[in-house]
Amino acid sequence: MEKKAPKFFQKHPLLKDLVSLAIFIGLVVIGTLALNAFVFRSYNVVGVSMENTLHGNDRIIVNRVPVSIAHFLGQEYVPERGQIIVFANGEATGPLTCGVQSGVQDQYIIKRVIAFPGERVTVVDGELTVYNDEHPDGFNPDESTRKSDTDGPKKYTAGEVDMVVPAGELFVAGDNREGTHSFDSRNGLGTVPYCRIVGPALVRLFPFNQLRTF
Repeated sequence: MEKKAPKFFQKHPLLKDLVSLAIFIGLVVIGTLALNAFVFRSYNVVGVSMENTLHGNDRIIVNRVPVSIAHFLGQEYVPERGQIIVFANGEATGPLTCGVQSGVQDQYIIKRVIAFPGERVTVVDGELTVYNDEHPDGFNPDESTRKSDTDGPKKYTAGEVDMVVPAGELFVAGDNREGTHSFDSRNGLGTVPYCRIVGPALVRLFPFNQLRTF
C-alpha cells in the first residue's frame, strides 16, 4: 500500500500553532467588540455634575442590552424616568450621534432622566417641577429617586426654566444642580434625542468599596 504524504501542518507544526493563535486572537477581538457594541460598555465619570450619586473617576458599567433589543425591533429605546443614562454628546462624532459630526473632548455624557416628550418642565425658586396629563398640577421627579442627602439629586436646582420637551427627545439633568456644576437640559445642553442614548447605568464598578447597582 502506498504511504500517504504527511499533511502540510504536520510538516510545519510551528506554523499550525501560529495560525491557531491568530484565529483565537481574532475570535477574542470579535467577541469583545460584540460585547461592547450590544451588551455592556464601561465609562469613567468625569467632573462633579452627578454628585453626590457619582463622583469623578467612578467607573460605571452601562447596559446596552435594552437599547440593542429596541433597535433590533426597529424602535427607539425609551428609558424610565429617574434612570441614570449615558448618551452621546450632540457635538461628538460617531454612529450614536444622529449624524451630527464635529469633534469635541467629551463624547459621552451621563445624566438623570427628568421628563419625556410633551411634558412641561419648570425650574422656579430652586424647585424642579414636571407637568403632564397624569399630573396637571405638577410633581417633583426627584422625590422618587432621592434616596438620601448623599444619594440622588440635590434638593436645590439652579436656573430658570419653562419649556415643553420636544417629540422624540428627553429632558435630562445632573444630580448636582447648584450653580453651573451640571451641563444639562437646564444649562446649555438642550434636550437629548432618543437616538443618542448609549444605555442606562447598571453598576458602579469602582471604587470597589462603593460597588452598587442602579
